[in-house]
Amino acid sequence: MSRTAPRTKARAAARLAAVQAMYQHEMEGTAIPALLHEFHQHRLGATIEDVEYAEADVDFFDDLVSGAHARADEIDGLVAAKLAKGWSLTRLDKPMKAILRVGTYELLARNDVPVGAVISEYVDVAHAFYDKRESGFVNGLLDAIAKDVRG
Repeated sequence: MSRTAPRTKARAAARLAAVQAMYQHEMEGTAIPALLHEFHQHRLGATIEDVEYAEADVDFFDDLVSGAHARADEIDGLVAAKLAKGWSLTRLDKPMKAILRVGTYELLARNDVPVGAVISEYVDVAHAFYDKRESGFVNGLLDAIAKDVRG
């Protein structure tokens, strides 16, 4: 096993947790500092209902959640611009919005992560919530956004 495997797994866990946190924020309106605290104390690396959650890269998780929230208007504009004619963000369900928002934030702000890795990771996150068609949607949309924000 390579030395980067644990880091990769920790970042994958952070991405999934960040999507879950953004979903919770949209559903409940939980303030971001309270949400971060809740995830730090009770979710990241915890065992909930006999499911063991992987240890997450906490700093990376915090950046994804805080950054996606802070740049929400910019991110929503980028996502909305790539939706098919007649579609709007309000037509997307909340888990899909959370995936696209966190993925778009990572494309915008985390130039240390290659585009292919970002897209692949959020396609994997989409598989946790959806069937193949929706993960293809995530792939296409994030790829289109990446061309705009990363050139």
